[in-house]
Amino acid sequence: MVPPDFPRDAQVRRWLGGIEPAWTLLDMESLVALRREPSRNHGVLRLANDLTSTETASSAMAHNCLALLSRAADGSGLKLTATGNLTRTVVAEMIDLFEWPDFDRKAAFRLNKVINEPDFLPLFFVRHIAEFAKLVRKYRGSLRATRHGKDALAKDRQRALQAILFHTTFWRTDLGYLGPGMDASWPGRDIGILLWSLSVAATEWQTPERLTRLCTIPTTGMLQATWDTGSFAMQARILRPLYWFGLIEHRREKVAGAILPEQSFYRKAPLFDRFLTFDVQTEQPQCIRH
Repeated sequence: MVPPDFPRDAQVRRWLGGIEPAWTLLDMESLVALRREPSRNHGVLRLANDLTSTETASSAMAHNCLALLSRAADGSGLKLTATGNLTRTVVAEMIDLFEWPDFDRKAAFRLNKVINEPDFLPLFFVRHIAEFAKLVRKYRGSLRATRHGKDALAKDRQRALQAILFHTTFWRTDLGYLGPGMDASWPGRDIGILLWSLSVAATEWQTPERLTRLCTIPTTGMLQATWDTGSFAMQARILRPLYWFGLIEHRREKVAGAILPEQSFYRKAPLFDRFLTFDVQTEQPQCIRH
């Protein structure tokens, strides 16, 4: 539980740099409720399970999972190596099939003549989320679509695929490997609070550093770190996956005097408010923090 005076702690205030976190608008009951996993009987945070085909196609996760399921449901499935990864032949085929934001096929093959599954993050990520969601499974040396996976290919069932993948990703999967070297469960353990905070704070283009302070609850380790580990984890484990789900838009811009040649900026995509619905109460009139 967050102590009532947490945002007023001197160390926290220095880290915030004058920014007032969006989640401080929530009343305590809503804050607690957003920490629970969504379910049919838990209506504080709801995931839409009736997306149109156009909306589903705007999600790289859902769109490419359908491509994976289609191949895994065909014949004997997708061949696996002795170590359990998809073979290089399958990976090469999926690279041609996958449509993934910011992925440059030519650059990938310029650096590597052959690509193993763990080296192609889009496939590696989609495949393992689909496996955690029980849409595919390993069977006799191949990756095959399960009954649920085959059902998900039906036109009327595709409407709920985004919700299945999203729930699995953020409440059933450890995303620590997307930003290694830090608290593996942060900031995902407060994902409900974080998503609501983004809903009111990411209406305009924001840097990951600012969104981290607007939307997350920092840990002691983050506050004492010698560099901004929180913003790194926020971008790697939350903002990029949300971008893959079509819920966040991303652009890069050259910023004079910045350490890196380009600065990333993020804001809500139209699908965000269509897909995520919140039923919360605030301590004061809701406003946009920016």
